[in-house]
Amino acid sequence: MQYEGAWRKPMRADAARNIEKIISAALECFREDGPQVSLKVVADRAGVGPATLFRNFADKDELVLAAIERQIRVKVEPVTETALRNPDAAAGLIEVLSAVMQVANDEHHLLSAVAGRRQILVGLAGKLIESMGVLLTRGQDQGTLREELRLLDMVRLVAMLIGVGDTVAPGSMAWLRYVALVEDAIRTHREQRPLPPLEAIPEVDLPL
Repeated sequence: MQYEGAWRKPMRADAARNIEKIISAALECFREDGPQVSLKVVADRAGVGPATLFRNFADKDELVLAAIERQIRVKVEPVTETALRNPDAAAGLIEVLSAVMQVANDEHHLLSAVAGRRQILVGLAGKLIESMGVLLTRGQDQGTLREELRLLDMVRLVAMLIGVGDTVAPGSMAWLRYVALVEDAIRTHREQRPLPPLEAIPEVDLPL
């Protein structure tokens, strides 16, 4: 399902600028204040009135989804385009996974605000998933990715990786370890290398 928010409709330049300001402000506010940040705080940060915000986004969900879509478009899609040109499809697929994880780590609070809305998130990431399918098929044809893998496996692996964000400190690179483990699992030949370092769960003292 592809979410069709107000920011997708043709609009005047001043309206487009307002939407960009609101989305940028939302990203900043969620990073600083967490998933419970109010829309009034976002509007104040953007320098617009509440009426302007609600004219473009009916509720918090619409704004959050617009912000997620923007981050995918700006930070993941360019990596995906480069990966599709990589002659090593398996390496390209890992580059895409890493880009997704970087965004998930940077925008952890934003993702937390839409927990349970997986179908909408899959819709927003439709183009990304399609590209992952292309890379998966190429890698299997090249003999570098396991033949029995399916695109649904990759979608679920991405969901699993994003879940790592609940157990690592925001801003850390602890997710690199789990991308490496996924890479070992999906490649036909496992590279002999040390794993990235293991980091403790923040503020939890467990014998891991």
